[in-house]
Amino acid sequence: MRGRLILFPVPIGAEDMNCSLPAANAELLATCRTFIVEELRTARRFLKKAGYPYAIDDTVFYELNEHTSHEEIGNYLDAIERGENIGLLSEAGLPCVADPGAMITRVAQRRGIEVVPLVGPSSLMLALMASGFNGQSFAFNGYLPVDKSKRAAVIRHLEERLHREHQTQLFIEAPYRNNQMLEVLSTVLQPQTMICVACDLTLPTQYIRALSAARWQKERETVDLHKRNTVFLIGG
Repeated sequence: MRGRLILFPVPIGAEDMNCSLPAANAELLATCRTFIVEELRTARRFLKKAGYPYAIDDTVFYELNEHTSHEEIGNYLDAIERGENIGLLSEAGLPCVADPGAMITRVAQRRGIEVVPLVGPSSLMLALMASGFNGQSFAFNGYLPVDKSKRAAVIRHLEERLHREHQTQLFIEAPYRNNQMLEVLSTVLQPQTMICVACDLTLPTQYIRALSAARWQKERETVDLHKRNTVFLIGG
């Protein structure tokens, strides 16, 4: 009998695991002795905090990140063919959503392996929930271009989609460029277009605010987003 590929969400940063993860997830962790992870150090730390019952040094880890090639992952799922479960861990949040885990899940689907997604935190969905923007139609756009002119052009394009399709637009930025992103958004977008900033989600320092571009022009210096995990949304 085959095992399963189980997709384990990882807290975005919450100190208390009980605030982010159902108890049933911890029970399923105990069925896995092999994990596919984005970064070994943080995966080991998560398993210890989650009460993983086995010795970490006796657990098998495969790394899967943006540098991993398709050739390297060829044997990652072999234990499933021997009847064992394998856990896939994101770095933070949901596996496979803006996450390299999608690569191994695609392989599992093509091989007819059962994939089990579990409930857990998603910064994108938490931000959308709290924004007050349209939750019926939305798009996640990943990272915007670094080049200033290209970035401005993309922002204007996303604003056009927002107004044409009433579709909320979500994107993220490298944490050390968050303040610059908010400045660009408040400058490039039309004054009445709404911008939501959702920062440090699930943490005690959580900050979520939706204001017009014109209001952010005046108030953006009241919040420091530097090196804080942030989701940006434009909507109405």
